[in-house]
Amino acid sequence: MTLFPSRVYALYAVAFFLLLEFSLAPAGAQPPEAQEKQCGQSSEQNKPGDQQGPQLQSPDGITAVPNRPTFASTAEMVQLGVFEIEYGLEAAQGHQNINGLLKWGAVRNLELWFLNNPIERDGGITGLGDSGAGFKYKFFPQKNARPTLSFLYVATLPTAKTQLGAGAMQHLAQVLVSKDFGKHHFDVNEGVQFVGRPSNSGFDRRYFSALSYSHPLPGKWGYTVEIAGYSWANASTPATLTLLAAPTYNLSSRLVFDGGAYYAAYGNFPHVTFFLGVTYSIADLYHLHRPRQTSSN
Repeated sequence: MTLFPSRVYALYAVAFFLLLEFSLAPAGAQPPEAQEKQCGQSSEQNKPGDQQGPQLQSPDGITAVPNRPTFASTAEMVQLGVFEIEYGLEAAQGHQNINGLLKWGAVRNLELWFLNNPIERDGGITGLGDSGAGFKYKFFPQKNARPTLSFLYVATLPTAKTQLGAGAMQHLAQVLVSKDFGKHHFDVNEGVQFVGRPSNSGFDRRYFSALSYSHPLPGKWGYTVEIAGYSWANASTPATLTLLAAPTYNLSSRLVFDGGAYYAAYGNFPHVTFFLGVTYSIADLYHLHRPRQTSSN
């Protein structure tokens, strides 16, 4: 298989990432209390904007875990029982949409996903976009030099018109790796997508790579940058490479806003796409009528 640029960058990043882990592990080791806290909770507390630590912690102990605004997904997940939504809008020349993701921590280390684009507009055609369903499973959390490792599966359901969506089923499987170095947070994704053929049976295959980095700024602000892309699948689905940058703002531990843009170096995307979005942890569905335990999920 020929590696396209984003896969090369991601592989270089993974190698550097692992070297840095082991070289910094002795000096950067956390005290036992911090390690226990990190093992019991997701590392979302080190995401951009969360400079104030306990001051941003909600009374019920719920903390949002955004996948937005990057193409990469974090290996971390919502706490057990927590129902969380992510919604955003995109605007570019000839392209606009509203996109959503619903997540629920159904059982320990398992997060259920439902995705939908309620509005899609491309080339002057408007309608319902595609939908999707899947899950994320966390194998283990980060501890010392070890990163968080998870697996993600998403099936795309062709609910849109052919002009607005995939036109056929798609299956995505990814390995997700996340690691914090102090306040520096990294997400690395590697995966494969099986793209259905609208007019024929069978699937074409393409590979996905992404590397995202995020860091908090003073106050409740933060920022994230990313390089991501897909390999070539077929004549109508060429390779893509995108560069993304966005500020984020944590209004509270449960409510995070983002906005920014991504540039398409090549592929079927518009040259520049602007976006705005929000992530909100609605409630712990297992503790609606009694105080929530703030310990691990």
